[in-house]
Amino acid sequence: MPRVAVILAEGFEEVEAIAIIDVLRRAEIDVVAAGLHDGAVTSARKVRVVPDALIDSIRAEDFDMIVLPGGQPGSDNLNADKRVKDLVRDFHLKGKLTGAICAAPYVLANAGVLEGRHATSYPTYRDRLGSAVYEEKTVVEDGNVLTSRGPGTALYFGLAIVERLMGKEKAQKIRGAMLVQPL
Repeated sequence: MPRVAVILAEGFEEVEAIAIIDVLRRAEIDVVAAGLHDGAVTSARKVRVVPDALIDSIRAEDFDMIVLPGGQPGSDNLNADKRVKDLVRDFHLKGKLTGAICAAPYVLANAGVLEGRHATSYPTYRDRLGSAVYEEKTVVEDGNVLTSRGPGTALYFGLAIVERLMGKEKAQKIRGAMLVQPL
């Protein structure tokens, strides 16, 4: 069974984090929500979520993918944490999947993962993606890097992850069961 680490920082975008976790768990992917500190993590709109683990327990060799939800100040908090960027680099260097949505792709850029790759983000973050080639698409996949635009694209991002980890048939089954219209 594939394993995905979703990293939660104070001020995360709740729709992005919870929708992605939900879609992946529907696909029977083992998801570990990891916080930066002990205790509950408060989202941008004051929803408190208790993570499954601390980031310090996440090792790239134990997972198939790392996902960074966006939101503010969540993305800035992810970006300010050296452990997050080190972990993202480790996943990337080991050929694992890395993903980010909304503002969080800029964390991937600052970790050196987006250099010369095609990517997307929340529109106001397009100029913060370093040397990435910006695409205004719902989900952009370039090699082992997946990015998406924001809360309204979170279900599609989750389904793209399911397709990469479990295959197209499984993603279509989940999409149909959730009544998500094809793009």
